[in-house]
Amino acid sequence: MPRPTTIVAVHTHLLEHRLEVPFESASMRFDRRSHVLVEVVCADGTTGWGECLGPARPNAAVVAAYANWLVGMDALETEKIWITLYNALRDQGQRGLAVTALSGIDIALWDIKGRHFGVPVSTLLGGRFRESVRAYATGSFKRDGVDRVSDNAEEMARHRAAGFHACKIKIGFGVEEDLRVIRAVREAIGPEMRLMIDANHGYDVIEAVTVGNAAAELGIDWFEEPVLPELLGAYRDVRARQPIPVAGGETWHARWGMKEPLETRAVDILQPDLAGCGGFSEGKKIMDLAALHGVRLVPHVWGTGVQIAAALQFMAAMVPNPMRVNPIEPILEFDRTDNPFRQAVLTAPIEHQAGVVAIPDAPGLGIEINRDALREFAPKEG
Repeated sequence: MPRPTTIVAVHTHLLEHRLEVPFESASMRFDRRSHVLVEVVCADGTTGWGECLGPARPNAAVVAAYANWLVGMDALETEKIWITLYNALRDQGQRGLAVTALSGIDIALWDIKGRHFGVPVSTLLGGRFRESVRAYATGSFKRDGVDRVSDNAEEMARHRAAGFHACKIKIGFGVEEDLRVIRAVREAIGPEMRLMIDANHGYDVIEAVTVGNAAAELGIDWFEEPVLPELLGAYRDVRARQPIPVAGGETWHARWGMKEPLETRAVDILQPDLAGCGGFSEGKKIMDLAALHGVRLVPHVWGTGVQIAAALQFMAAMVPNPMRVNPIEPILEFDRTDNPFRQAVLTAPIEHQAGVVAIPDAPGLGIEINRDALREFAPKEG
């Protein structure tokens, strides 16, 4: 007789939407939005939901491979499951799809655990330090057929008018044009709104240092992924030769991927993505590791409402570092690009109010899934 929390099935749900106006980061072109959700089902009918960062179909294939180990295990034994799955593909997959697929599974298991015990995931992680967070607007990709400088400035001005206290813009396309974009955006949003720049590892060291030194006078909070994520020496070089704080980590997976960047002071701000770094099980370890090294942690978020909900639960439980009367509060990355299923997958969308997002307090992730949307946005071919 199986326990009520014995895993009996693992499903993936591919979601896709073709964009009317394609857009680009420095390292990738998007003509559609594609994401994959993970659904884990227990013997008693309890269902948990997670999401994987990165290419949807390859992630789905690896999740399916992991299902061979998952079925029959107890969903509450998250640590045991995590290391069992990680070790199963360890020889070939210390990072990449092996970990991003595992991340979606782990998020779903913690959702189950919270539902089983009747508390939010944040309570299971140690307790809620906050009930809401300020969000920053991410956007300003290079859209087809428009002037990038004016388009970025106009978009960020709209986010300021909507109440966001901060925004992040995409650079990495070329030093001179990027500096024109940064200056135009700063002029459009005024001096008070926080501004971050993200090169999506589109520069080499010389370009990144040039941009950092030129943009510093414009009041930039952080310089994200200035160079290729594999080149930690280049990260340290950029950090040493220009004054803007350097951020990175969305493509560094699991605690082992974070260890050297932290130990060698490659970044000022670490940006693990729960849907990519190993889920809640690994995210908690990474948070503690960052605290031990005195490095600020700001989670990366790029996905549907499922990933947003997971990030919010994690952020609710982030221990202030340092602990003080007026602590440094985490801020939520809030994607503002075209994605009609981002919130449609939830029965109750997670939206901002004047740039502030409330953290769900229902059990698990605190969300319910709209299965009609899963069917509506399932790929129409293949």
